[in-house]
Amino acid sequence: MSSESTESTFQRIDAGPPARPDIAPDLKTPLEQILLLLFLAVPLLAVALAVPVAWGHGLGWHDIVIGGVMYLISGFGITVGYHRLFTHGSFKASRPLRIGLALAGSLAVEMSVTDWVAAHRRHHKYSDAAADPHSPWRFGRSAVGVTRGFLHAHVGWLFNRHRTCPKRFCPDLLADRDVAAVAAAFPWCVAASVLIPPVAGGLWSMSWTGALTALFWGSLVRIALLHHVTFSINSICHLIGERPFTTRDQSRNVWWLAVPSLGESWHNLHHADPTSARHGVLPGQVDPSAALIRWFERLGWAHDVRWPTAERIAARRACAAEQAR
Repeated sequence: MSSESTESTFQRIDAGPPARPDIAPDLKTPLEQILLLLFLAVPLLAVALAVPVAWGHGLGWHDIVIGGVMYLISGFGITVGYHRLFTHGSFKASRPLRIGLALAGSLAVEMSVTDWVAAHRRHHKYSDAAADPHSPWRFGRSAVGVTRGFLHAHVGWLFNRHRTCPKRFCPDLLADRDVAAVAAAFPWCVAASVLIPPVAGGLWSMSWTGALTALFWGSLVRIALLHHVTFSINSICHLIGERPFTTRDQSRNVWWLAVPSLGESWHNLHHADPTSARHGVLPGQVDPSAALIRWFERLGWAHDVRWPTAERIAARRACAAEQAR
């Protein structure tokens, strides 16, 4: 498909009042668009200021601990909760763990659990095809097209006023009263995500300075870093990297994102076997999210975990080798 035909296909998908069942009938409001821009731009500005602030002794070990803990809580909330549990059903969880993971994922300040799951299930249904909400290939394979596609997949798609329809893609979560309640409380979770670090920093140091530095590092910088690591799975992991497993899309493994993404960047296996609780299945592939699920299983909080088997892994590698010939 040429660059021009690819772009026009995507434009037809997005154009006009949507009649397709995977698109919600209501549009994002201008206020939502403004808030989205603020929650993307302000934390990113904090990252740009991080080096001079740290150089001026504006980074203490309290900030590192608070920021690190918040990164892990909200990051695992996305990878283990929003993604592997709620989107793909890679394991079943006790009620307290389900609620806890939904709340933890909400602290990432990405989307409510139902909106996030709806968009991601839609991505898998149409991966790198016309209705994929964030394919980096939407403008073709030329240098200009790939650049535009990368920017779209990384962050641009978030500003599309058409939202994915949760009733179409996650009716199971809408029917779950606990999950629906957490989704409805998303604005409060956003406020908590921003306010918990400065409160912790202020109480720990018993100073306003400690509160302000914790707000900078534990709230703004942490939110920006987690945002762009998550966005990189949509953009980078569909453009570059290795493809040892057979998929119908361009999903790839990017090893240097494995630790900050908590194992999500072993993206090729994930698209080859979406319900697998472990994404890093080959030797040397670190997957912290799978390790946490293992701990939940040992504690009795998680069960029916869909661990990959040697036979499934071998079958998908064999198909990939056959395709490469």
